[in-house]
Amino acid sequence: MGMTAALSPTDAAGRIVIRLRGITRHYAMGERGSVQAVRGIDLDILAGEYVAIMGPSGSGKSSLMNIVGCLDNPTAGSYHLNGSDVSRLGERELARVRNREIGFVFQSFNLLPRATAFANVELPLIYQGVSARDRRERTRRALEAVGIGDWAQHCPSELSGGQCQRVAIARALATRPRIILADEPTGNLDSSTADEILAIFDRLHREGHTIIVVTHEEEVARHAARVIHIRDGRVGSDVRRDARSA
Repeated sequence: MGMTAALSPTDAAGRIVIRLRGITRHYAMGERGSVQAVRGIDLDILAGEYVAIMGPSGSGKSSLMNIVGCLDNPTAGSYHLNGSDVSRLGERELARVRNREIGFVFQSFNLLPRATAFANVELPLIYQGVSARDRRERTRRALEAVGIGDWAQHCPSELSGGQCQRVAIARALATRPRIILADEPTGNLDSSTADEILAIFDRLHREGHTIIVVTHEEEVARHAARVIHIRDGRVGSDVRRDARSA
């Protein structure tokens, strides 16, 4: 899978979906003062890119992911998401942006344990106010898109880890987000199942989705066409490459 035109830096005008400028995040530590987790990051991510964000524990990559995913505000700096400044939005406004713009896939799946796969995927559409008829159709299509349509009426306890992650991806797709943000999406899966999940991300990227994967695994990062390493709260390296050349 080579890079598409959307990945060329010369094509950036009008195609930037994420723009970070001077992003800093401090955390208060009581009498110990504060910890600076993110230190003045400047970063652009283009529509249609497949990006891996890597870094060791304590590097700041999780804090950066929370800001990019509109789960947290930066202490300083600006964040423009699809042209809108979301840096200083309140919690309710951030929630609306997340539900509209970003599909999340987490290592622990974050599924409701007593709800069926169908109900888990449908839930964010209820929050969006989508009509019942459209919800059913979009949920069905999302489950089928990740090969889990036959398991729609099963609860997470009746599914394997790989099937649960497919449900989580379907839930992310159902809202038709511009960006899919995955946090260690294969961390709880065996290698064979992980390969199946990564193949889904590869296909979604080919279909035009912007994919951002936060990972510490080189094998996962090899699927991305751009790899950003975070070190001590800063961008240590930022390399675009052919996803299959590594």
